[in-house]
Amino acid sequence: MPGIRIRKAEITDAPRLADIAYRAWETGILPLLTDRPGLREAERRRLSHAVGHGWRSTIVAEIDGVVTGWCSRVPGRSYIPYLFVIPEMQGNGIGATLLDRMEMMLELQGAERVHLETPADHVRAVRFYERQGYRILALRPDGREGHDPFVSVHLEKRLKPYDGEIGDE
Repeated sequence: MPGIRIRKAEITDAPRLADIAYRAWETGILPLLTDRPGLREAERRRLSHAVGHGWRSTIVAEIDGVVTGWCSRVPGRSYIPYLFVIPEMQGNGIGATLLDRMEMMLELQGAERVHLETPADHVRAVRFYERQGYRILALRPDGREGHDPFVSVHLEKRLKPYDGEIGDE
């Protein structure tokens, strides 16, 4: 999709990022769960907390100045815990662009592999990651407190790490 701009997240993006994450969760993952009282509010709080603590390791996608998606990594690891695109914009290459940029950043830091997880029943997400070159390594139960346990797919992609110096210019 033309016009996608990728940039580092700023603290002022946090409310928008939390909203995108919640809306993507609500349309993609909530249908896989047994909805019960308090689940939605707990997830909204969890995602807001994740954004508040992880925004420094996050990149965002903008189209015409509007943030439409984001991707974060765990500092010091080649693990991507979050990749979200606003539901009405999914399927337009935003997620692939964010993922590609995050992988490039990890390669420049010498990472040989990148890991991520998604619910096994979220077939659209699993297929998306497979199209991006990821392969399934393992299935494991996700029994986080306050969530229905379901099987999580652990995926991995081999990278081509940069082997050289990155100079300050």
